[in-house]
Amino acid sequence: MPYFSVIIPVYNRPDEVRELLESLSKQTLKDFEVLLIEDGSVNRCDTVAQEFDKDLNICYFYKENSGRSLTRNYGMERASGEYLIFFDSDCIIPERYFEIVKARLEEDYVDCFGGPDAAHTSFSNLQKAISYSMTSFFTTGGIRGGKKGMEKFTPRTFNMGFSKEVYKRVGGFKDMFGEDIDLSLRIQKAGFHTVLIRDAFVYHKRRVSFRSFYRQVSVFGRARVDLYLLHPESLKIVHLLPAAFVLGSLILILLSFFCIWALLPLIVYFLALFFESLVCNHSLRIAGLSVLTSIIQLGGYGIGFLSAFIKKVVFRQTGDLNADLERLYKKK
Repeated sequence: MPYFSVIIPVYNRPDEVRELLESLSKQTLKDFEVLLIEDGSVNRCDTVAQEFDKDLNICYFYKENSGRSLTRNYGMERASGEYLIFFDSDCIIPERYFEIVKARLEEDYVDCFGGPDAAHTSFSNLQKAISYSMTSFFTTGGIRGGKKGMEKFTPRTFNMGFSKEVYKRVGGFKDMFGEDIDLSLRIQKAGFHTVLIRDAFVYHKRRVSFRSFYRQVSVFGRARVDLYLLHPESLKIVHLLPAAFVLGSLILILLSFFCIWALLPLIVYFLALFFESLVCNHSLRIAGLSVLTSIIQLGGYGIGFLSAFIKKVVFRQTGDLNADLERLYKKK
């Protein structure tokens, strides 16, 4: 029986699954099984899974489309390992990932952990810029990049693990967007200790266009309001900053019609983004793209948050994000 069960939901992504499985086949510690669950894909990856039969303990499942939350639950029901690990299908896993995690659990066991994400050298300039904007302290408070941030670290399913005992006591993922944050909060409320293992990072490919990235972060912002309604204590100052950026930028732009110096705070902020990205990525082009992706990240999240907050909190209109989740999941 393997110690880890790796659960991967997939929808029409055979090429990226091949890269993920290739990286898993090169792990220095192979005490894991892989459960690849095809969520009603038309472009299936069963033949890709067969390519790695000799290198991995892999189980391939095909089911009708139900969304990634229920697909992960489907995998957990069939997992045999003592510890469940979750990756997105667009991730690449460093060779020592399981060696690092196993050593950390043997040294000081915890029932739930998460790891950060990073940009691989093979990623495009846009993917590296998006990775920067999603992990920088200046944009997200550092909550996804593995550094000390403005919010207590909350594991997310692109790189997350928890024990079978957690699953038995807390249950699986809810059919909602922000399902990983919801589950992480339920795990903490159940009394389980959660940690960030900084060295257990993954390479996360992110979006491949400005439009799809905007769509993603907009839904993230709207989902944060749903999470607030479920877990009021989970809303922190860092979650309000993108909305403040949107409103503040509009005010400064309006004021600039009367005094051009009103734009100075925005200019200073964009320069800070540019130079930090330049230091991190050693590329002028990526640094320039990072300013654009950061504007999209903050603007999309802020607009999504404000629209959902006005609708659901101010006017108390009901609704959910399932339709948006399905569209995002299928276009990803």
